[in-house]
Amino acid sequence: MTASKIAITLENDMVKRLDILVKANFFPNRSKAIQEAVAEKLKRIEKNRLAQECAKLNPEFEQSLAEEGFTSELEEWLEY
Repeated sequence: MTASKIAITLENDMVKRLDILVKANFFPNRSKAIQEAVAEKLKRIEKNRLAQECAKLNPEFEQSLAEEGFTSELEEWLEY
C-alpha cells in the first residue's frame, strides 16, 4: 500500500502523551500511532453510518421482501 506524507498540528500535551506511549514501546513511532488512531476513527465513523442507514429500514417491509414468493415455494418442498 502506498503512503502519503502529510503535516499535522497537535497540541503540546497530546504530543507529550503520544511520546510516552512511543517510549513505552506501545507504538514503534509517532507516525504509526497516528495512523492507527486515524484508521480506528474511520472504522467507527463508517460503522456508525451503517447503523444509521440500517435504522432507516422498515423491518416489516424488509421481511416481506425476503419472504416474497416464499409461500408458493413452500408448497413445492417435500415434507421431512
